[in-house]
Amino acid sequence: MSERHEHDRGPHRVGQVKEVTSLANPIVKDIKALAQKKTRDETKTFMAEGLKLVIDALELGWAIRTLVYAKAAKGKPQVEQVAAKTFARGGLVLEVSEKVMSAITRRDNPQMVVGVFEQRYTPLKDLRPDAGETYVALDRVRDPGNLGTIIRTADAAGASGVILVGDTTDPFSLETVRATMGSVFAMPVTRASVADFLRWKKEAGVKLVATHLAGAVDYRTIDYKGRPVVLLMGNEQAGIPDELAHAADALARIPQAGRADSLNLAIATGIMLFEARRHLLSLDGSE
Repeated sequence: MSERHEHDRGPHRVGQVKEVTSLANPIVKDIKALAQKKTRDETKTFMAEGLKLVIDALELGWAIRTLVYAKAAKGKPQVEQVAAKTFARGGLVLEVSEKVMSAITRRDNPQMVVGVFEQRYTPLKDLRPDAGETYVALDRVRDPGNLGTIIRTADAAGASGVILVGDTTDPFSLETVRATMGSVFAMPVTRASVADFLRWKKEAGVKLVATHLAGAVDYRTIDYKGRPVVLLMGNEQAGIPDELAHAADALARIPQAGRADSLNLAIATGIMLFEARRHLLSLDGSE
């Protein structure tokens, strides 16, 4: 975790599990501190809960720093395999009491396994969209649940990445990672300023479709075939600023009835994503 505990990691690289029962343990304190964005930013790490998520992350090549499992999970074949992989990659393995696991996850009924991973962002310059690809761009998304659900939905729809534009919520917060249900490990996430995003949009030759309350085009009538598509979704409260709206190739609107004056951002993004990719999706999950 932090540099001052590097000495804790060294001896365990040969495959020794460290047993921890005290909440005062410095390594446990470091992991608990990952609930704070400041610590995540400083260490460039984050926490993911659940055996399936940890297995998926390791299979997808994410770098693991620390594996934590509850005493009750000891001896389970999948947990032993994950521990062996963690050791092989130079990580630390902790066996902890339920009390410690609850403190780490901030849950009364915690998952049996937690992994601490290195953060990973895809640089904007590395995004070179091809025909048939769809990206989601989010302007100043603030709600961790919305962001996590959008990452999960983008994964399910076969999108190629999520671009966070401007000052957004942290995609590696505990709440966001939980809401992704593991898709944070499968879906490339990129950060960009408004200026860099607009520059990239021109250079990449993408079709930018923005949802806008003043949009004149029914989202179902837009041609999503041919050029790669970027779906631009606005901030939960303010919507899309003029600077971004003017750069869009189409301003789309989702027709609504009833008294509600707006849709939840994650729901609206899901509607747009599956419409944009409808011509590419089949019932067997292939594209």
